[in-house]
Amino acid sequence: MVRQDFLFPISEPQAKERPVNVASVPQRSPFRYPGGKTWLVPVFRRWMASLPAPPELLVEPFAGGAIISLTSAFEKLARHTILVELDTQVASVWQSILSEDAEWLAKRILGFDLSTESLHSELDKRPTTTRERAFHTILRNRTTRGGILAEGAGFIKVGEAGKGIASRWYPGTLARRIRDITAVSHRLTFVEGDAFSEIAKHRDEPDAVFFIDPPYTAGGKSAGSRLYAHSQIDHERLFHECDQLAGEFLMTYDHTPEVISLARRHGFATRAIAMKNTHHAEMNELLIGGNLDWIQ
Repeated sequence: MVRQDFLFPISEPQAKERPVNVASVPQRSPFRYPGGKTWLVPVFRRWMASLPAPPELLVEPFAGGAIISLTSAFEKLARHTILVELDTQVASVWQSILSEDAEWLAKRILGFDLSTESLHSELDKRPTTTRERAFHTILRNRTTRGGILAEGAGFIKVGEAGKGIASRWYPGTLARRIRDITAVSHRLTFVEGDAFSEIAKHRDEPDAVFFIDPPYTAGGKSAGSRLYAHSQIDHERLFHECDQLAGEFLMTYDHTPEVISLARRHGFATRAIAMKNTHHAEMNELLIGGNLDWIQ
């Protein structure tokens, strides 16, 4: 049976603000993460400032490159932040950075002489420890096209200014970011696991807020499945879980009629927001929350 909410187009007004210049936002993550939210940082700050008081806890259930969690920790926007990631490769990086292995990882990056030969020689090895897997993950992330870690991702060929695979390899910058994160690690907790389990764990806490940025696979979208190892999630269940939260939440999604309809069925507010994709084309993403009056 055809649902009534898809008989007519459902749309959100186009975003009025210009896309954020990401060069104006502190770059804190060691990842080049597909779907990363650096461009959303100014909006995230506004959201947190709109709350009656700084929250005791921020939970980011789909952390990825975790720029939102890092912004929270560096700028003390929440008392504590939990970042959650299911992907084993990505998880190994956060586990290493938020442990005594952080300095080892920083020095390993600084000491690696990158070339096509050394890259493939290193990645042909089987990592036996979490910190070795973390190094391989960062190495792959920084040398594949778009930073994609999913199976089959190709390596950079030409890159910036013809530098090839070295065009995104900045060992000094990466080491500094790792050490900077170590300095605020007491405000961060990493959980390797399922997003839904962590959401449920803090569901009844009114002083916990949630930033939720799932893989974009709702409505048959395929981008998430190309970019991430774990891309298939139950979007209906995610919206239901958000409906049960005692605290506030902010979700980001593809700007599609299916997602807008899903939000409206749960009584959530939606706002289109301008951003630029990796090809610098302007487009809209969708913000979803219980109350988005603060974004007017």
